[in-house]
Amino acid sequence: MTDLSAIREHMEIIGADGVHVGTVDKVEGDRIKLTKADSGEGSHKGHHHYISVGLVAEVEGDTLRLSANGDVAVLFEEEENG
Repeated sequence: MTDLSAIREHMEIIGADGVHVGTVDKVEGDRIKLTKADSGEGSHKGHHHYISVGLVAEVEGDTLRLSANGDVAVLFEEEENG
């Protein structure tokens, strides 16, 4: 498992295919909170989304790489409740 303490604010999140998925806001428990600017389009825009830390493959410098392709990782995003 990836060392979660290596995940920092403003890191770029990319899928296994190199596609930009989002930007880290912070880690909350077992989820990575994305910045609002990178949290979806249309009705999803303007509130935070989350990605499970279980999708993290590795942390390289200022980049967090996921084990799933970008289009698949977006399907696993969770919306903020409340």
